[in-house]
Amino acid sequence: MRFRKFRDIQPIPLQLAPMIDILFLLLIFFIITWNFSRRETEIEISVPAADEGKADQRHDVGEIVVNVRKDGGIVVEGDQLTEPQLLQKLQLIAQVHKDQAVILRGDEKSEYQKVMNVLNTCQKAGIWNVSFATRAPEEDGSAPKEN
Repeated sequence: MRFRKFRDIQPIPLQLAPMIDILFLLLIFFIITWNFSRRETEIEISVPAADEGKADQRHDVGEIVVNVRKDGGIVVEGDQLTEPQLLQKLQLIAQVHKDQAVILRGDEKSEYQKVMNVLNTCQKAGIWNVSFATRAPEEDGSAPKEN
């Protein structure tokens, strides 16, 4: 019986091309994902200040951001929607995801009724997990404090 000698075994070379391909694909995926999540908060909306507000809130994957502009316009995923269109969209999403989270970003100068209409639309669609976006008050005291 003849055994091979260990010095005859050649080391396997490390293949860098597939590893670089995977790294580029991951990089592209994360850049695109970051761009989509950033697009929701770039709309010119100044959310109200609150003592417990946070300037940079992290959003969970799958949260829907509903923006209410000063003029009462509703923007979701970069699209301007009417209340019936928003209801239809939220109903379709609620059918698939029972515990869908919605973040309501209302401009501080928008009418309160417009924000309440969006909240009512969420309830009609069967979405109960709604949170309101706020920001931290400025340090110069420009945000009024309630006693």
